[in-house]
Amino acid sequence: MTVKTFSTPAHDSILELEAYQAVKSVEELNRDYEVNDVLKLDSNENPLGCSPFVTLAITKQLDQLARYPDGNGFKLKQAVAEFNDVDSSQVTLGNGSEDLLGIITRTFVSHKDAIVYSEYSMYSMLAKMNGATGIEIPSKRYAHDLEAMLLAVQQNDNVRMVFIANPNNPTGTLLSKEMIRNFVEQVPKHVLIVFDEAYVEYTPESNNRKLIDEFDNVIIVRTFSKAYGLAGLRVGYALSHPKVADLLNRMRQPFNVNLLAQSAAVAALSDQDFIAKVHKINEGQMRWLCKQFDALGLGFIRSYANFVMVNVGDATIISQALLEQGVVVLPLEVYGLKEWLRITVGTPEDNTRLIDTLRDTLESM
Repeated sequence: MTVKTFSTPAHDSILELEAYQAVKSVEELNRDYEVNDVLKLDSNENPLGCSPFVTLAITKQLDQLARYPDGNGFKLKQAVAEFNDVDSSQVTLGNGSEDLLGIITRTFVSHKDAIVYSEYSMYSMLAKMNGATGIEIPSKRYAHDLEAMLLAVQQNDNVRMVFIANPNNPTGTLLSKEMIRNFVEQVPKHVLIVFDEAYVEYTPESNNRKLIDEFDNVIIVRTFSKAYGLAGLRVGYALSHPKVADLLNRMRQPFNVNLLAQSAAVAALSDQDFIAKVHKINEGQMRWLCKQFDALGLGFIRSYANFVMVNVGDATIISQALLEQGVVVLPLEVYGLKEWLRITVGTPEDNTRLIDTLRDTLESM
């Protein structure tokens, strides 16, 4: 019999988790490598920043910092509901999409349940955090294999939830609406299907919002961290059937979205011209980058987000060499992709510097 102590975790699987290793800050990079001009292309942040509407909205709230935010997020819920053509009772707010994914899992998954997800994703940690069984399905050409995922659901009675990132991070692959609908129609109604649409603004046609009108076991999670440029404020939302949202809101901490984040997100939603600009620039720069990778003889996966996965050989060595020159990209060894880097699409100036530095680095190897 195992003797429990104050440090015994609630679930043994928590011992399998590793603490999140944050990327180095610009200040750390300046100190460690004596590089004054750091180019961060590792976190899929928006190189254009955020809408000017956002900064104005934040400024108007600066004299309210001693006050708690609206615990129910009324204005933001209303703005999200109107933008997505749903009722506010279908909206759950979160401190970024990671917060929402955690709330969803804690609400519906127990240690007796199983979660299905694709290879090349980070959802295994949600299973471990809740003591649930994680069922990872091998990818198909770096994308979700929905047929295999459906088979896993049908063959395991304890499956409670399926996670699908569309577009997927870090591969950038996209599932068609037809494939998704066919999958959803065949999944048992007691199984929740969570669509992580963090990058949907970069591929508007991938929007699966309409599914929640027909299927009450579908949840859609979105974030303001990527295209909207609010990564530093941490704010996101989930759309679902009202009964599902009611349970999620019971689990949600009342002040999980702060005052500035709520105001900023409302303002960000109101400026869709900015999002159209972000989409257009990202699309053009993605094409340019891929042409350069072709010219360098590097393999890459076609991406539908604001990043691209590139095969550079030894990604650890190449990323370190780039880092020492002030260019920060993400090696994907944690996913088992030892030869691949994930590179955020930057501005034209950012991307030119990236390619020049990468070319010089490869030639020196």
